[in-house]
Amino acid sequence: MRAQKITLATLALVTGLTLTACQGDDTAASTDDAAPAASSPAGDDGGAGKETAEETAAASGGDTASDAPEGSGGGQINTGPCKTANLDISGAHGMGEGTIHIAFKNTGDACYLKGFPGVDLKADSGPGSINANRSDLATPSVVLKTGESTRATLHYPANHSGGSGVDITLLEITPPEETHSKRIPTKINVPVSDSSSTSDEVIIDPVGTGKQ
Repeated sequence: MRAQKITLATLALVTGLTLTACQGDDTAASTDDAAPAASSPAGDDGGAGKETAEETAAASGGDTASDAPEGSGGGQINTGPCKTANLDISGAHGMGEGTIHIAFKNTGDACYLKGFPGVDLKADSGPGSINANRSDLATPSVVLKTGESTRATLHYPANHSGGSGVDITLLEITPPEETHSKRIPTKINVPVSDSSSTSDEVIIDPVGTGKQ
């Protein structure tokens, strides 16, 4: 009987230790299962993480002011001024008397023109040169892609004086922001008057104005 009691007591002790060990394993497993939920990163749902990304993008790539002229779509185009060497310059008489349309065609990479061209009227006799005065029109920026053109209008007094006037046979044209010129042939006759200076009536408009 005593031996049986000792055996039963020993069995009870072993059973208790086994149950305790099982409960410890269950607790550890529960803790491991809960860990991923507790460590879930913020912003997975597109909330705070998304806002942070947008703020970073705005800080590093936001719009900035640019002095470059606008393209036809309204966006800024990073170009330089057109060079004389890359411009095909020509002249044609306008519909009205006393006007010549001076065309600038870009034969190089994209560039822009802004301002007044310099225009000198050259005669075979009489005054050696008549320099055109600038009009009071505003000066737009005109972006020219390869093969595109714009123009400026030259105004001059037609000769209705009854005299021989002065025959102008060449126009020497310097594009805006340039120092090199090109000469184009023309054929106009302007009056010579003692009471007024013909040169005061020779006016050039900026490029990109008027009907293109």
